[in-house]
Amino acid sequence: MANDSCEPTPIPSEPVKPGTRMVHCVKFDKEMPGLDRVPWKGELGQRVYEKVSKEAWKLWVEYSKMLMNEYRLNPLDPNSQKIMGEQMEQFFFGEGAKLPEGYVAPKAKGSTGPRLRSAATPR
Repeated sequence: MANDSCEPTPIPSEPVKPGTRMVHCVKFDKEMPGLDRVPWKGELGQRVYEKVSKEAWKLWVEYSKMLMNEYRLNPLDPNSQKIMGEQMEQFFFGEGAKLPEGYVAPKAKGSTGPRLRSAATPR
């Protein structure tokens, strides 16, 4: 089930392979396997590499998809990249990422909840 608060959901511990790079994850506040490479340019990317686990990065990837769609960002646009960098900073090192104003979480798959009709939908 989705976590609408954007707080990390506890995950079951998996056995860690010997030689795995470990970090004290800022999102989960515990030692976890780290990323394999620096995921973002500049100082922010280096901090993420040093302090964010693979599991926390997966949370960010899912959250960033929502941001890209809600704000209609273009990943190649420098302005959009700046916004994503600011959001990443907040997600990992700030008070947590805030949902865009007016955002309504999608219903779980298979949900029979109410749906919006488009103007083209026959009644």
